[in-house]
Amino acid sequence: EDWTLRITGMVDEPVELTYAELTELDIVEADITMTCVSNPVGGRYAGNARWVGAPLKDLLEEAGPLPGADQIVSRSVDGFTIGTPTGLAMDGRDAMLAVAMNGEPLPIVHGFPVRIIVPGLYGYVSATKWIVDIELTSFDAYDPYWVQRGWAERAPIKTMSRIGTPSPFLNLVPGEIPIAGVAWAQHVGIDRVEVSIDGAPWVTAELAGEDTVDTWRQWVY
Repeated sequence: EDWTLRITGMVDEPVELTYAELTELDIVEADITMTCVSNPVGGRYAGNARWVGAPLKDLLEEAGPLPGADQIVSRSVDGFTIGTPTGLAMDGRDAMLAVAMNGEPLPIVHGFPVRIIVPGLYGYVSATKWIVDIELTSFDAYDPYWVQRGWAERAPIKTMSRIGTPSPFLNLVPGEIPIAGVAWAQHVGIDRVEVSIDGAPWVTAELAGEDTVDTWRQWVY
């Protein structure tokens, strides 16, 4: 009831809105895969969900970024900061202030009441949970939390795949064994997945249909 979001900094007109005002905007729904930059090969720090929220682009356009405002610094309620390239949040991708996930109100662990989602970027440069403030600034003027600690300013997601089955150390019955998993390259897309077994030549796996360019694709060989 008392949540508000402010958009300030290098803008023509600062914006402030309540949760009720945010949810009354034109809401979008999109299936988006998110990935943590710390995800190891085959790791679990990647997931796919259906997100619902207000387009970030619309709110930024209402505020009117000034020339040179090439970084969006978003702050969570605990003061944590994330920096996102302004151009990537406004280039037409499904960047949003999300209020729901998989048909339910945003869970607390995922940033209730509102979080940012920007497809194609690792979470540490895009995915602020429990967001309360957006400041338009420049990369030259401000370093957010992880950049202060030596991490890259801009972090587009790299192409990655994961084997989901068979799992490690599984006792397999002799015969034909499906190898299957997911592959992702958000905002780029996956055209092909290949598999090599014990150094044998690479073979092409079968791909499931593509939902969106921001969603992982299932594959099986």
